[in-house]
Amino acid sequence: MKTVSGTTEDGVVVGNVFDKYGSRNPVVRWMMHGFESQLSRFVAAASPRSIHEVGCGEGYWVLRWLQQGIAARGCDFSSQVIATARANAARLGIDDSVFAVRSIYQLDAAQDRADLVVCCEVLEHLTDPENALATLQRVVHKDLILSVPREPLWRALNLARGKYVRHAGNTPGHLQHWSRQGFVELVGRYFAVVETSSPLPWTMLHCKARR
Repeated sequence: MKTVSGTTEDGVVVGNVFDKYGSRNPVVRWMMHGFESQLSRFVAAASPRSIHEVGCGEGYWVLRWLQQGIAARGCDFSSQVIATARANAARLGIDDSVFAVRSIYQLDAAQDRADLVVCCEVLEHLTDPENALATLQRVVHKDLILSVPREPLWRALNLARGKYVRHAGNTPGHLQHWSRQGFVELVGRYFAVVETSSPLPWTMLHCKARR
C-alpha cells in the first residue's frame, strides 16, 4: 500500500512518520499486531453494517473493511493523504469515492453518521481535541472507537530507540499527551466508555453514544 510519510500540509504533519503497517522490524510488527488485533476485536463487538473512519489516512482500514463486506468510508483533512487513499482504492478496483477530504471539525450528522465511527491516532494531533469530541457527539449515534498514544510510555519508547531525543521523545505532530486514565476521563465527559484496552503502546476505547 502506498503511504505518505511525515510530510506537512498547512503546517500540520500528515501521513505516517514511517510505514508502520509495512515495517519489517520485528518489534514494530509485534506492536502493530497487538493494535490490529484489539481494533478488530472492538469492531467485531460493535458488529456494524457501516463504518466511517475519521482521520483515515491512506485508507488501510477502510479498504480492509470493504474487502470484508462492510460498507466503509473515510475522511481526512489532508488532500495529499486522501489522494493516496484514492490511488490505493483504485489499485484494488474499489470506487475511490469512499474517501473524502474533510476535517474532523467539519463532520456533519446528516452525511457522516454510521453504525460505527472509528477515530484512531487523530486526537493527539489536534489543537482542540475537546471541540473534536463535541463534534463526534453529533455524528456518533451508536458506537465509537478511539485510540491515542499512551503517555509517557510512548515518548519513553522513542527515547529508548534513540528517536526524537531533542524533543524528549515526542513524535513530530503530537500536540496532546494523555495517560490511560487521563484519556478515559476526558472521553468519559462526552461518551459512555464501554471498554478500555492498552495494546502497547496505545490506549484504545470502545465507546457508546449517551442517550
